[in-house]
Amino acid sequence: MAVKSDATVEDRMLVFVPPHPLIKHWVSVLRNEQTPCPIFKNAMAELGRLLMYEASRDCLPTVSGEIQSPMGVASVEFVDPREPVAIVPILRAGLALAEHASSMLPATKMYHLGVSRDEKTLQPTVYLNKLPDKFPEGTLVFVVDPMLATGGTIVAALDLIKERGVDNKQIKVVSAVAAPPALQKLGEKFPGLHVYAGIIDPTVNDRGFIIPGLGDAGDRSFGT
Repeated sequence: MAVKSDATVEDRMLVFVPPHPLIKHWVSVLRNEQTPCPIFKNAMAELGRLLMYEASRDCLPTVSGEIQSPMGVASVEFVDPREPVAIVPILRAGLALAEHASSMLPATKMYHLGVSRDEKTLQPTVYLNKLPDKFPEGTLVFVVDPMLATGGTIVAALDLIKERGVDNKQIKVVSAVAAPPALQKLGEKFPGLHVYAGIIDPTVNDRGFIIPGLGDAGDRSFGT
């Protein structure tokens, strides 16, 4: 799915919903209101692992060479550890979705970003910012935010990241569930951005929750 704009194809924001059966399975587990907290958190982590795999498929630089296997010389490719990769989970639910990111992506750094949303105005407030003053040149940044609802939180996060020298095309947004209001804002403000979502739901209610969604991802992940 691509969000249309007047820009060239290369400059459009692209939204990917991978059709993998396991992604559908874990989204279904997350949706179920009967899913207990520990299983919900595990399902979020497994969904994050699959979405991170898809998001990193075509963007990780590699180096080639030869190694000695027990049976002979083999040509090999490794992910290039010299190329900077950063994970930015949006607290607190982003911690669950990003749980496996640092173990599956070599040579990554994780920077925590806490953004809360006012329940009445739905406006975001940044309460924790562990981003560097400037990202190293060429850094690939995976921003992990489970719920893209109204778009306020993710836009605030991306603004902070871009202020630190990261281009739209270097950013991959990973989300469990996305909704049209957030995708519309992202498409208008961040051309060239890539978004990877487990599913896209049709609407957001007046309280800013995605419908049918999966409820409050943070509360359900951590039981508080």
